[in-house]
Amino acid sequence: MSEIIPPIRPNYNEPNFDETKIASYSLEDPLTFVDGTRVLTPGDWEARRKEILGIFSREMYGQEPPPPKSLVIEKVQERSDAIGGLGIRSLYKMWFRTDKFGPCINWILIRPKYAKGPVPVILMLNRRGNHELIPDEDIEVPNVFCPNDAFIPRKNNRPSSTSRGYMSNPNSKNVLPIGTILAEGYALLSACYCEVSPDPAPDWEEPNVLHRQTPFAYTGVFSLWGKRDNSREDNTTSLGAWAWALSRGMDLVEGIPELDSKRAIVLGHARLGKAAFLAAARDERFGVAILNQCGGGSVRLAKHDLGENIATEMLIFSHWFCKAYAKYARNPARLLTFDQHLLLASLAPRRVLVQGFNSVPWMETKSEYIACRAASPAWEFLGLPGLPGTSMPEPFDTSAIGPYLGYVQRSEYQGLSAYDWKWALDFIGKK
Repeated sequence: MSEIIPPIRPNYNEPNFDETKIASYSLEDPLTFVDGTRVLTPGDWEARRKEILGIFSREMYGQEPPPPKSLVIEKVQERSDAIGGLGIRSLYKMWFRTDKFGPCINWILIRPKYAKGPVPVILMLNRRGNHELIPDEDIEVPNVFCPNDAFIPRKNNRPSSTSRGYMSNPNSKNVLPIGTILAEGYALLSACYCEVSPDPAPDWEEPNVLHRQTPFAYTGVFSLWGKRDNSREDNTTSLGAWAWALSRGMDLVEGIPELDSKRAIVLGHARLGKAAFLAAARDERFGVAILNQCGGGSVRLAKHDLGENIATEMLIFSHWFCKAYAKYARNPARLLTFDQHLLLASLAPRRVLVQGFNSVPWMETKSEYIACRAASPAWEFLGLPGLPGTSMPEPFDTSAIGPYLGYVQRSEYQGLSAYDWKWALDFIGKK
């Protein structure tokens, strides 16, 4: 008879907000293989990295989708007088069949007009459409399902032209300081994540809607990967699809001579920070990852059971994670044989900045710092500086930002703020 493992808390489906109730836990050594063998050489580290990625594909994020069999890219428009004449704005359409049938992703590229050579590029998915990045009437409003939120009310969960240029407003909860980005010598490439896999928001007043997420979410680019086998525990997830799309953005970058594909940065906020994290782990072409206020299921430790937890993630966002992850919900501290610090470590020797948010208990960020501390030995093993300092920094204290691995947190509202962009750009140029 198999052992019956009781939950640490009787109501494990409810989030815990009492730090004294966190069960004791241990974290796996990123430099030790599952069989107990130690990592001794850089070659060993590559093997260990692949082992870690395999664990997360089987047990949490689902299998990585295959590269597209075809990639058709068409530049549909370009203007050289964007951003007050300081930028060049280009629009691209990307299909995955030679006949241009099926899923299509619309990309916007904004690059410095007066750059002397290829420039580094920041890749990010956006929430509601490229038209929200800058106030440009030529940018189409996408006809896709985007979940409503408190900041941008919409009718029938559809983007609207009323939010055109939203991220250029400094009072917005998510800002894009595109002028500063260009002046610092970077280009920006973005697409709307809802064009990849629609992301329905749960309706708490109608609980059954929670369980309609999965079939609807597995549309979009999922049509490229054949019939879904619902008996599998490790099917590709929406997070995996969004990460896959970021890699397709890298494919686009590699074909644009004005961009330096060797200096590519992936950046994401909240659920799109999770996608950026997974994309960076799976695709080594991303040299830098900026992970902003990602919440549970990203850098945060699941064993540090405070705020959002596996049970709530698997209920509210069932399309983000594969079925296998649910089996750890009852007792993460005891059942999990891995945690997020391992995926973070798998990015070494590349560069990572984790940006936390401490104003909402649901977004508990202490375990993000603990994950950074636990992942740091991977960089140190490779002869690089790890996480600076010895204790979690206070909000707005940048002392824990090193040249290769960094952590910083702030208060106030959740969203990409000017502070977050300042820290990100400083980190990108720090090495």
